[in-house]
Amino acid sequence: MSDPNDRLPPLNALRAFEAAARRLSFTQAADELNVTPGAISQQIRQLEDYAGTPLFKRTGRSVLLTDAAQASLPLVREAFERIAEAGRIMEAPARKGRVMVSCAPSFAAKWLAPKLDGFHRTHEGVEAWISADMGLTDFTMADADFAIRYGRGSYEGLKSEKLLDETVLPVCSPALLDGPDAIRRPEDLRHHTLLHDESGENDPSCPDWTSWLRARGVEGVDGARGPRFNQAILVIESAAAGRGVALAKQAIAAADLASGRLVAPFADGSTLIDFGYWLVWPKGRHLSPDVRDFMKWVKAEASKGEIVGV
Repeated sequence: MSDPNDRLPPLNALRAFEAAARRLSFTQAADELNVTPGAISQQIRQLEDYAGTPLFKRTGRSVLLTDAAQASLPLVREAFERIAEAGRIMEAPARKGRVMVSCAPSFAAKWLAPKLDGFHRTHEGVEAWISADMGLTDFTMADADFAIRYGRGSYEGLKSEKLLDETVLPVCSPALLDGPDAIRRPEDLRHHTLLHDESGENDPSCPDWTSWLRARGVEGVDGARGPRFNQAILVIESAAAGRGVALAKQAIAAADLASGRLVAPFADGSTLIDFGYWLVWPKGRHLSPDVRDFMKWVKAEASKGEIVGV
């Protein structure tokens, strides 16, 4: 006979609780789980009835966690991570020969994807899949084996290993180095459109045009003017098309610099920033030989360095 104290809480309600507690929003939890806010509220009430105590303090449109919710949330997240890992172990035979990595669209398109042919040539039995997403990977729900994240490398519940440092530098089409307004010195930027990367990674060490110009003592150039883009790849493509000069991340611009589509017009124009690219995966996750091989290959590619065309 089972002990009534061993009765499991309703799992769907736990999933709703975890999402709502992480986001502090029933509406955002509903969007994440593809249900209505009313369904989230119903699941939370069911879990509160099970627990015999409130889990959220409702204050107008926002919600706060009660002490019981704060204490239980880490355990709930860990439980879902273990369930997800169990599922991965169960499906391991079906996943053999497939590796999935999650990363931002610009990094995927400009750095990782162009290199994949090299991996497939040396690992014929393994298919590498890319999941390009601006959001942080939730390993309890995503199918990714690991992720490449742009940041400082400290992520709760995840192991991280540095892949690449990042540098910001001005880049432009080679065509802008010729003509009556040819770019020779930073002061020449007054004659050209400035392109701004506002992809929103929130790195305070990353210069914008105004701070880049100020650091080099450049006067007479309005660093605030020019169009803004919310994807780094859009900044790169606009610069390559000759529409202006971009202050770009080198990892994203490297392939176009190496091919000559872009040039870096100033020899001393680069700035090393705090954020970089990190390999991340859940603590305790079993990494298959295929995944380990792919991660080793990615690190080898990163260690080669990039050619910057000046």
